[in-house]
Amino acid sequence: MTTYLLAGGGTAGHVNPLLAVADALRERDPDARILVLGTREGLEARLVPARGYELLFVDKVPFPRRPNRDAAAFPVRFRRALGQVRRHLRERGVDVVVGFGGYASAPAYVAARREKVPFVVHEANAKPGMANVLGARRAAAVGVAFEGTPLRGGEVVGMPLRREIVDLDRDRLREEASAFFGLDPQLPTLLVFGGSLGALRLNEAFAGAWQDVLDAGWQLLHVTGERSELPDPGAPGYVVRRYVDRMDLAFAVADAIVSRSGAATVSEISALGIPAVYVPYAVGNGEQSLNAASAVRAGAARIIPDGEFTADRVRTEVVALLNDDAALARMRQAAASVGTRAGTENVLALIDRALGR
Repeated sequence: MTTYLLAGGGTAGHVNPLLAVADALRERDPDARILVLGTREGLEARLVPARGYELLFVDKVPFPRRPNRDAAAFPVRFRRALGQVRRHLRERGVDVVVGFGGYASAPAYVAARREKVPFVVHEANAKPGMANVLGARRAAAVGVAFEGTPLRGGEVVGMPLRREIVDLDRDRLREEASAFFGLDPQLPTLLVFGGSLGALRLNEAFAGAWQDVLDAGWQLLHVTGERSELPDPGAPGYVVRRYVDRMDLAFAVADAIVSRSGAATVSEISALGIPAVYVPYAVGNGEQSLNAASAVRAGAARIIPDGEFTADRVRTEVVALLNDDAALARMRQAAASVGTRAGTENVLALIDRALGR
């Protein structure tokens, strides 16, 4: 029996690909023991047990970014976390560690190396996090979601995706999806969304330009976010939803998309071959722009900077694209060159290689 330890968490961007790989391992080998290493504070503390996996804990020890009291305490705290992981590896007889970034991954990589357990790194973002930069130096294999990710030894394997996206048959579901949202399956649909909490910039821009989308002969499905107070004008062909728990149906009905460019979002849209206009979130270290870069270079997507995304820009660029059937066809074809639904299988192949299979 093989024992796998999957390390990562903190955000959905780390937890979701981890769970996709865990599910695939369990499906492939029901007798395998699959353990997850995470922190008590991260999203994994709720999602991992809910999916039926045992969660082992490690202290959350952020890398210090400036000289202060936390930086002075870091060596002692990291050694404590390292000891916790080494005990897990020994007591559970772990055969291989797979890290997805986040606070749990750094001590997992170091502990695995000291215990002589092979480990694999997967990086979801085009700009790698510090834990994965550290781990890639000694990893048995390194997989990245996006071409050009500056990680030592990185191989482009794509993103491990949710099963409902991997198996999504958009043509077969279009009628059902249209009925679910109250849309006409015969008309093209633009999907706009900014994540579960929404994106104020996207909401404000389309509040001033939704009529232009409808005038172009398109329908608009606008997922505004749970905290949004954007009013619903109740216009035929313009569907406003605060939250959608069936994003597979939203993707099934979408002929084009405007969204933020988180790693999972870009990977899913590219894998499904849907033309996209990305408006990268401007806060952070610029990873959202980098996440979209390979799709843009391939011609599968376009980028509009957050600060420039207004109702006027929707009219001059987005609506113009919706009226250009040839451009949309080229974008759909280009998406096939950058998107993949085989990310999970590709990561499993890296794990097998680390195990010498």
